[in-house]
Amino acid sequence: IAPGLSLAAAHRVNWTGKALGGEASISLYHHDKLAGEKIVAVCASEITRLEKVFSLFRRDSALVRLNKEGQLSSPPIELVSLIRQANDISQISNGAFDVTVQPLWALYAHHFSQINPDPDGPGRAAISKARTLINWRNILISEDQVSFAKSGMAITMNGIAQGYITDRIAEILQRNGIRDTLVNLGEFRGTGKHPDGRPWRIGVSDPLQSSRLIDTLELKNQAVASSGGYGTTLDSRGRFHHLFSTQNGLPSHYWSGVTVIAKSAAMADALSTALAVMEPDKAQNLVRAREDIKAILVSHDGTIIRMET
Repeated sequence: IAPGLSLAAAHRVNWTGKALGGEASISLYHHDKLAGEKIVAVCASEITRLEKVFSLFRRDSALVRLNKEGQLSSPPIELVSLIRQANDISQISNGAFDVTVQPLWALYAHHFSQINPDPDGPGRAAISKARTLINWRNILISEDQVSFAKSGMAITMNGIAQGYITDRIAEILQRNGIRDTLVNLGEFRGTGKHPDGRPWRIGVSDPLQSSRLIDTLELKNQAVASSGGYGTTLDSRGRFHHLFSTQNGLPSHYWSGVTVIAKSAAMADALSTALAVMEPDKAQNLVRAREDIKAILVSHDGTIIRMET
């Protein structure tokens, strides 16, 4: 909502679409409908532009070209910046978050797409081979080129890019005078206040029973993201999902769901992914070492653990 604007006098402008394969929406209130529509159009254009950088599903994206060729000259500055940020999070999480995990995803996706696949998943030899390609330190980065140290490597930005795009859209809105806003592009970022004068509130769903809330968070210029194996299951029984441990190449089953509150949506997005595959003591150590994050973790028996400094 624009500063000094009451909802009664405002026009609501909406946009719905996709952001990296997920449902996305933007709603804002503005006293000038045409100005509001222009701002939303700028946001939608930015989402489309960043999809051409980070999407794994667009054959023309920078990321797809990098994965196909193993190197990318004159890479988009956003790709270089986000890989560096991802590597920082790999460092602080001791590799729990690692964008080079894509070969594992490809292995499992191919396995379970076959007719009558082995319900116990890919064989150990295939998993071990894929794991040799996973190491964030083997991404070679300069302003002029991004490349891989080993043939066959590939990266996915799906554990951080939605948050990054959420941050970018929030910044565009703020630059256009929309200081009080809640952006939801798969992850949430709240700036300023709700039109009622209170903080923005986000309900946290129980990963074991999505119709039930386990908490309500108040965002004060903060972001929130959630991760869990429920997001993408690979087999009909739900034993295999998309959150892999790089230590053994298997889907991690420490937590049924993780929610992180942080200053940026990119940070919340990546750390929720990292914590989702970390043992309880290591997760606790990571959260306690940082003053800028809080986390809610739900175990498979429904126990709720709240972590903060």
